[in-house]
Amino acid sequence: MILRDFRLALAVSVLVSFPGLSAAAADLTNTAALESFVDGVVEPTMSANKSPSGVVVIAKDGQVILAKGYGYKDVATAEPVDPQTTLFRPGSVSKLFTWMAVMQLVDQGKLDLDADVNGYLKKVRIKEAFGKPVTLRHIMTHTAGFEDGALGYLIVDDPGRIMPLADSMERYQPKRVNAPGTHTAYSNYATSIAGLIVADISGLSFNEYIKTQILQPLGMQHATFDEPLPATLAADMAKSYTVETGGFVEKPFEIVSNFGPAGALSASGTDMVRFAQAVLNGGELDGNRIIGEATLATMLTRAFSHDPRLMGMALGFYEEEHNGTRLVGHGGDTQWFHSYLGIDQTHNLAFFVSFGAPGGSAVRSAFTPALYNEYFPAAVTRPVPPKDFAKTAQRYAGNYGFWRNNFSSIEKLLGLGSVMQVAPTKDDTLVLAFAGNAKQYVQVDKNLFVELDPNISLVAGISPQRLAFQEDASGTITGFVLDGLPFMSLRKLPLAATPNFNFSLLGASLLVFVLVLLRRFFQRKAIKAQVPNDRAATSAAVWAAAANLLVVVAGLVVVLIVKDKLFTGIPFLFKAWLVLPVLATIAGIYLLYRTVLVWRNARLGGFWARVRYSVIALCALFMCWFYWYWNVLGFQYKT
Repeated sequence: MILRDFRLALAVSVLVSFPGLSAAAADLTNTAALESFVDGVVEPTMSANKSPSGVVVIAKDGQVILAKGYGYKDVATAEPVDPQTTLFRPGSVSKLFTWMAVMQLVDQGKLDLDADVNGYLKKVRIKEAFGKPVTLRHIMTHTAGFEDGALGYLIVDDPGRIMPLADSMERYQPKRVNAPGTHTAYSNYATSIAGLIVADISGLSFNEYIKTQILQPLGMQHATFDEPLPATLAADMAKSYTVETGGFVEKPFEIVSNFGPAGALSASGTDMVRFAQAVLNGGELDGNRIIGEATLATMLTRAFSHDPRLMGMALGFYEEEHNGTRLVGHGGDTQWFHSYLGIDQTHNLAFFVSFGAPGGSAVRSAFTPALYNEYFPAAVTRPVPPKDFAKTAQRYAGNYGFWRNNFSSIEKLLGLGSVMQVAPTKDDTLVLAFAGNAKQYVQVDKNLFVELDPNISLVAGISPQRLAFQEDASGTITGFVLDGLPFMSLRKLPLAATPNFNFSLLGASLLVFVLVLLRRFFQRKAIKAQVPNDRAATSAAVWAAAANLLVVVAGLVVVLIVKDKLFTGIPFLFKAWLVLPVLATIAGIYLLYRTVLVWRNARLGGFWARVRYSVIALCALFMCWFYWYWNVLGFQYKT
């Protein structure tokens, strides 16, 4: 997941096409039936969600049993996808190669998972915080404690902006917001630091190390971390598309090199499954061993979980459960591709899927639940809500935000769009709502809840079967973690960080500002007749109202104009817009000064004038606070 849900609801879908679980498992060895089943899942879902290209590769018991491309790698020429040669962008599935490289060096005795990473880095130093060092174990379990960051620099489309990995890690080092080992918060930066360690210890560039130590030994001839693509592979790349006005619009090749270890891989579907087969086979494929069997077993063993009753993090791989079967693997999202690599040790099964365009997220999300419902079904027992739940239900209610968030730059504002709301119901359940989707949960143990409906996807294709709340020493609920998202725990938000608080006051303030401007328009003759001091107070209210309305309206217009360009760089238009909150803040402070004079001198009609100006001033002060709290005031971004 190179890109997170700060694209708001982009990665959210509702999985309603595959209700219920089969009474008996279908037979995976019937490859004709398997292909027909996969076609029935993929093709209509791609069509409904406007995904132009996709690939599905499945291997079982050491053999590829399905390798099929869907759609076109080039829409304009109608060139079909070839599962063996067409390259897709696996996004954060790339991280598995970084983790494998780390564990190879652990296997060789060159790295210690529990040592301070600063002891391995040659040019970059992780800043001190919390009195505890960051280790590779923290990094591989996403518990290093870094805030998130991406806007304008994580993915670029200009090769001229590529810089050495060490320089990028120095330039974009995020703040540490949690002590290591306390909360999971997915980190592209931490993964890239791990890749830099691989380079520093091996003496090779990261890309060269991956090529010679993993890709070549596994025969992955259609895979590379190099960006732009080598000439020998460029023609095989599935083109990037978004959907505008009902049609596909080609987008530039996404460059992730400045954070390459976190997501720069381009690879064909069959090559991705070769990597998964090596993992299933204990670290060896076709006689070529890339890692010791015991070290790999350690890598695939759970290394961290906020609650032992839920799936957690192995070393780099994360756990999921589908119908009682444990999978290890990784998902990945760039702006234009959505992928998942799953490894099922129980059934000796591996599969890779990737789909293009924003709608590819829905196709990727639908695939794994559908596959396991069809071929590995499980009986569903509907949990019964405890009758006395109402007595304790309110302790769980509230707004929760992901620890994977930014706290120090303008990206913090994006957190308002990724808040989960928890509320009790009259049916003695909890409702968990996110971006328009909702699921009901029933308490089955202390702080542990199980879903009522297994067919609803809540976030990024995840249908969390269980959620476990966390509490502090006093018994106060502080957060929770979801099955399927072991790398992104949530914290309970203070009132000031909740959408209801911010949007209700924002809406009320904007309404007041509109009324101020309307009054100025309809009573302009009376205002012109005021004495200078009175007119100055009125003008202060008008300027504050106009400035704050301009911030909001212009902001919406700018976002509509720059669209996805904001994710590959900070456009000049956006930088120019950031001047407006500064001006609005100055206008608000001046209005406060004039309001004080109104109260002191009893100007402008007495008591009700005082009240009117006080309300306007309070609205302007709220806007000043809003800009400050959400880091909109000033130029708080990295480039």
